Amino acid sequence: MNDYSVFCVSDHTGVTVEAVAKSVLAQFPRLECSLITLPFVDSADKAQAAAARVAASPRALVFSSLTDPALRVPFRDAGLQVFDVFELIAPTVEAALGEAATPSGGHTHGMAPDYEARMEAVNFALNLDDGLSPERLGQADLVLVGVSRVGKTPTALYLALQYGLRAANYPLTPDDLELDALPAALLPHLPRLRGLTLSAERLAAIRQARYPDSRYASLAQCRSELAAAERLFRLHGLPVTDTTRMSVEEIAARLRSPA
Repeated sequence: MNDYSVFCVSDHTGVTVEAVAKSVLAQFPRLECSLITLPFVDSADKAQAAAARVAASPRALVFSSLTDPALRVPFRDAGLQVFDVFELIAPTVEAALGEAATPSGGHTHGMAPDYEARMEAVNFALNLDDGLSPERLGQADLVLVGVSRVGKTPTALYLALQYGLRAANYPLTPDDLELDALPAALLPHLPRLRGLTLSAERLAAIRQARYPDSRYASLAQCRSELAAAERLFRLHGLPVTDTTRMSVEEIAARLRSPA
């Protein structure tokens, strides 16, 4: 297939429409494309400028989450192929509800009712990152456990920011991995613990990028640590998520679901 420039246009951050575009495009593995996000297109002038930029790109596709129909007009007028989230979904929802939608920007763009809770959860995740303040683990909704570089910190922060969950993370050090049980600080909180693991090859590649040619990054060391951690997870019956082929969004969604 020929290359495409795929533009994700939004009147807010663009995170939602970008996720939709990536999910859809993943169904076309032969497609070669570059993804460009155009956020905060929230006025007629910005829409005209964005449409002109897209029109100047050969073989352009547009994924849109523009709430105001008027902001979509410049893209249509430029003869662009637009896949709009609201235009594709709203009519079906209208039919199901028997009620017409009232398009209006900004309904989801203000401060969410749970904003303060999410920010508090983010602060909690930062304060209990990498085993800090173990005396506060009892306040956590989830405690992520695993060896270094399995994705504990980004996942904890995503759980906090996206879902408002108070997620701590606790690293298993080589000394911890020699024990016959999980560290004592974790044992009172077993129902909240979630183990993270991944393939030794992937872990070695991640560590190699940070500490090239170190023992810490060696495949043998990674295999040894992961095997020891998984032994401890089995011993205590922890739910375990293999993060090898998952994005942080996927990891968080799985952890958020009941074990």
